[in-house]
Amino acid sequence: MYSEQKYDSTLRFWMEDDYFDELSRRELAEITDLKELEDRFYTTLEFGTGGIRGVLGAGTNRLNRYVIRKVTQGLADTILEHGPEACQRGVVIAYDSRYFSKDFALETALVLAVNQIKVYLFENLRPTPELSFAVRYLRTIAGVNITASHNPKEYNGYKVYWEDGGQLPPAPAKQIITKMAEREDWRIVPADRTRALEEGMVQMVGDQVDAAYQAEIIHSLLNTELTQTYGTKLNIVCTPLHGTGGSPVQSILTKMGFTAFRMVAEQEQPDPEFPTVKSPNPEDPESFALALTLAKKTQADLVLATDPDADRLGVYALDRSGQYCRFTGNQIGVILAYYILDQRRRNHRLPDNGVIVKTIASTDLAEAVAADFGAKTVNVLVGFKYIGEKIKEMEAQGWGTFLFGFEESHGYLAGTYTRDKDAVQASALLAEAALYYKQIENKTLPDILAELFARYGTFLDEQVAFALSGKEGRERIAAVMDRLRTAKPLSVAGLSIRFIDDYQQNIRWDALENKTEEIDLPRENALRFSFEGGGYVMARPSGTEPKIRFYFCIKGSTRAEADATLARVKAEVFTLINDLMV
Repeated sequence: MYSEQKYDSTLRFWMEDDYFDELSRRELAEITDLKELEDRFYTTLEFGTGGIRGVLGAGTNRLNRYVIRKVTQGLADTILEHGPEACQRGVVIAYDSRYFSKDFALETALVLAVNQIKVYLFENLRPTPELSFAVRYLRTIAGVNITASHNPKEYNGYKVYWEDGGQLPPAPAKQIITKMAEREDWRIVPADRTRALEEGMVQMVGDQVDAAYQAEIIHSLLNTELTQTYGTKLNIVCTPLHGTGGSPVQSILTKMGFTAFRMVAEQEQPDPEFPTVKSPNPEDPESFALALTLAKKTQADLVLATDPDADRLGVYALDRSGQYCRFTGNQIGVILAYYILDQRRRNHRLPDNGVIVKTIASTDLAEAVAADFGAKTVNVLVGFKYIGEKIKEMEAQGWGTFLFGFEESHGYLAGTYTRDKDAVQASALLAEAALYYKQIENKTLPDILAELFARYGTFLDEQVAFALSGKEGRERIAAVMDRLRTAKPLSVAGLSIRFIDDYQQNIRWDALENKTEEIDLPRENALRFSFEGGGYVMARPSGTEPKIRFYFCIKGSTRAEADATLARVKAEVFTLINDLMV
């Protein structure tokens, strides 16, 4: 019975103690499903390597002001251990358009303030990349962003950044987790808001940081004279999908000289309900329905969509036949990488030690493009935090010039002013690239992708995810990974395998030479089977969801050949594990 479980006392505490607000207690009292109550209290929402994310609601396994206070106290205890200087440097806090984001940001600020830690709080919602920039600009010890990125409306999250502007490194993450575990008492009383503001422990920020952030984006552009002169000739449609991207993208495009752009009116204003989309995710073609309708009416050259915290960018572009072509995250990354490298070389600004950083789940086409320009490609684990860490490593060790980083899940960054993916900058760069190719070369972005395929091979990419929830689901995911490790195939659908990378063991097996070597990356449960001549299949269980993802990158001499090969590879891989997936 539920009443016999150890978490019953915690449930009674939440329902009866005056520390918790009346709405929370009423919410719990109205739940009649014992399984629902169990799910809310059987554990505490877990703080991962970068923060927490969860469904909104009352309970220890939901995201609410009390969980926010508890994790913030863990962050405060960690900062306090770094000494008075760290406390004086303080923490900058931003938030997006989701339910309770502003409230959670204030709770975070006031818990830090009661611990005598200086706080810089954005006056209203801001993109995730600006928060990362603000950590560096204000020289704070840490940053917090209240966001759940592109998750459904029921979610919110708490994302922590460290002093370099990158996502939280392992050491302070472990400290926060330890501090949270040590403090069993849920009663954490924040500072008084009025007093914290009057005493300067909480300082509101906004315009000054905005100006500095946007100046860095403008500085990263490659053809500002072109956009100022011909920006009116590119017709753009933009949508922030009810999130934070509307104002900053509009501001940047205007400063660049792009005046022929239209915002999707129904999606322009922040709205935590995300009423016009099933999912506020620019990776999802359905999220572009309203934008494409407007684009067709106005014959837009380019359609841009940013996710709620404006760190991911989705793109459609008009082709010569008058159709709108969707670009995958990999294709956007490759086009941006090619544009940056090509323009830098034309302008004699391409360094000899240039570096492109991408994740192991991102297309091999990028490596072929980079090599053609004499740039090095560095592969990191999935997650943009690893790209940020690589930038930090390059600066600390004095090797390489970071030029561009991207991941297949629509995240991009050119430059080091921020340490997270930036859809505001990516929107600006892609608009600049589209104008350059239209005005100077009389080409569309689909034309450029076709040229890259013709030059380096047609690379097609696809991701397939399987949701396997519960204990049985976790066991089946583990069994899938075990089978793939054991199988150790020499070919898939007629494609010879050259390397098998096991990131859990950090070992690469060279099938041609029949030898192994170590992989210099953090360990992660992922397998990558790389084909001779380019392309791969990769399997990776999600670290945040009950899912296993398969990544396919297939190279062909033509689109038809690549399509056919991709279908065969998928069929053979899924046949191998089919009995474990049903």
